[in-house]
Amino acid sequence: MATTIEQLQTEHNTTIPLIVEQDKRLPLVTMQLTFTASGTITDGKKAGLAKLCAKMMNEGTKKLGASAFALELESRAIHISSSVGVETFVLELSTLKEEFPFALKKIKELLVDPNLTQESLAKVKTMTLGSLSRKENDFDYVASNELKAILFEGTPLANPSLGTPKSVESITLDDVKNFLAKHLVASRLIVSVGGDVEPQQLKKDIVSLADVLAQGESEKLPFYKVRKEPKEVLLKRETQQAYIYFGAPFALKESDADAYKAKVAAFVLGAGGFGSRLMEEIRVKRGLAYSAYARVNLAKSRSYFSGYLQTKTDSLSEAQKEVKAVIAEFLDKGITQEELEQTKRFLLGSEPLRIETMSQRVQRSFMEYYTGKEQGASHKELEKIEALTLDEINSFIKQHKEILELSFAIVTK
Repeated sequence: MATTIEQLQTEHNTTIPLIVEQDKRLPLVTMQLTFTASGTITDGKKAGLAKLCAKMMNEGTKKLGASAFALELESRAIHISSSVGVETFVLELSTLKEEFPFALKKIKELLVDPNLTQESLAKVKTMTLGSLSRKENDFDYVASNELKAILFEGTPLANPSLGTPKSVESITLDDVKNFLAKHLVASRLIVSVGGDVEPQQLKKDIVSLADVLAQGESEKLPFYKVRKEPKEVLLKRETQQAYIYFGAPFALKESDADAYKAKVAAFVLGAGGFGSRLMEEIRVKRGLAYSAYARVNLAKSRSYFSGYLQTKTDSLSEAQKEVKAVIAEFLDKGITQEELEQTKRFLLGSEPLRIETMSQRVQRSFMEYYTGKEQGASHKELEKIEALTLDEINSFIKQHKEILELSFAIVTK
């Protein structure tokens, strides 16, 4: 196995990064076409547009329609799907090696002739509105969206990625066509391939695939800061539980040299499940919640601290107070040597599980490239974690008092 990165030139003089994780042990190929600055962060005034466009790309080609296109893929055990994240729009393909040429042909057809019809749009909008209707009583979803609306007020990140019934209803076929025409272009494309491939032929295939796309324009991804002033929103619903979601600024970017320390600190505070501070204090000692969780969110477009728990409605105030107390003590006193060693054992010991599949390895190689890191950076990060001392991690923790500036989104009776 080996990872290579090359910059391919198309006939239109567009540069296409190609990341290849070659593995000939099984006759399988997986490929991701990632279009940067093309996720939900680009929805603009129509929340849910990127998600809906991804679903439209799952409707096959206009020539064949959704059913016939899907049947052609299924008959050859080919999988092609479209999805979006906050920052990216992704087309993913997986297939047997012998079917890879046919799979490439089908994904080209999909890019050139997606099933952008009023009928498909009506179908996708109906499914999306049905999903949104069901989520009205998913109070974790409601509280999570409200927290993002608080933390990123006035920015595209404040909008729910699925949209709202009103925003989804307002999306037109022209909106979809314009979004795809702007974002699914060669200038935004990064290709990641893993499996049993021949490098020279693959390069020709990727250039040929990129040439069916318009060149388009690349776009710099903005960075959105979290609100500094704490805010609390209480949403009343018919529920037997209180859903408490909390978040705060985190003054660190994913490209910073100390980012690996954030992973260790967050694991001890709330990301490590049983044994983490929040879980021990809130569930084990006080019985206030079934689970309590917190994490640090680091990405190119945002950086923040967040967490959640559920508790009985009459325990809401006590649980909320306890969250603040646990975080305050964590910032004041740091962690113990035992907590540091346990965290190291878990992060180092679970590493094989994070790269056991081809898609996981391809995704890791992509993320290292996408975030501007050298290949193998994840391994070097683990070496840094292994060498981390108690004084170093506690000094880092005490530098981030901003995570105590907590905003709350709460759903309760």
